[in-house]
Amino acid sequence: MNDRLKTIVDLENYPIHDLSSSKIQAIIKKCKNDLDQFSCSTIPNFILPKSIEIMNFELEKKIDKVFMSKKSINPYLNSKDDPSLSPNHPKRTFLERDNGYLNSDLFDKDSEMKFLYEQEELLKFVSACLGISPIYRWADPLACHAYNVMRPEGILPWHFDSCEFTLSIMIQKPDEGGIFEYCPFIREPGNENFEEVKKVLEGDRTKVRQLKLEPGDLQIFKGRFTMHRVTKVKGNKPRLLCIPAYVLDPWRVNTPEHSEAIYGKVLPIHIERNKARSDGLAD
Repeated sequence: MNDRLKTIVDLENYPIHDLSSSKIQAIIKKCKNDLDQFSCSTIPNFILPKSIEIMNFELEKKIDKVFMSKKSINPYLNSKDDPSLSPNHPKRTFLERDNGYLNSDLFDKDSEMKFLYEQEELLKFVSACLGISPIYRWADPLACHAYNVMRPEGILPWHFDSCEFTLSIMIQKPDEGGIFEYCPFIREPGNENFEEVKKVLEGDRTKVRQLKLEPGDLQIFKGRFTMHRVTKVKGNKPRLLCIPAYVLDPWRVNTPEHSEAIYGKVLPIHIERNKARSDGLAD
């Protein structure tokens, strides 16, 4: 284990470097139960306060490089209309988006977040919590461990993720709002379940759950199968998160359209690897 890890993660309470310990085994069991039932699990105070300060600093010093995306999108992160579908089809439901990212390729080589993401201890711990092995770090050079920025009045509408699994680490809470809402397992491989998606988009909250993260908390989330959103941020402080991501396919990256819309640019890798998804689901 690299000694730097103990300055980032609370290894005393969460010994992710020793997955055989009874303490971490109990945490893994709880996380897996939560993920199996609700597609989401939260571990409080996983990241040490000093490390949260460092992550805040490395984001703030590059805040002018954050790409803010304000275009309307549908739940599949697509901004193009398809007139061949019925007018109320989820793919034709476009919602306001005001949200930004500091892309992963802009991180310094010694970045706190980049270092944490690259540690085998974290990958193996997340894999154990999911009960899925192997999982891989995301090959997308813009999105693999991006910082997310939601400024006052910012909003992130209902959507599905392109990658299967995401972590969220809250590094700054807003004054008000910015609440994470999600609908567990509303779709599955081979089944988009458009009717249930449409109900949520039309205001049905039967399946909606809420999660309020605190600075230092770690959220593990099955975002490709669970539609989710973040409510409007209010007050004077932006909502800041780290969002490291993991995938089942080590080759897969975002589609060119997704990358352009959300991260502000397209790299050759997005074009070269723009192939149909094996799970049959829309991005």
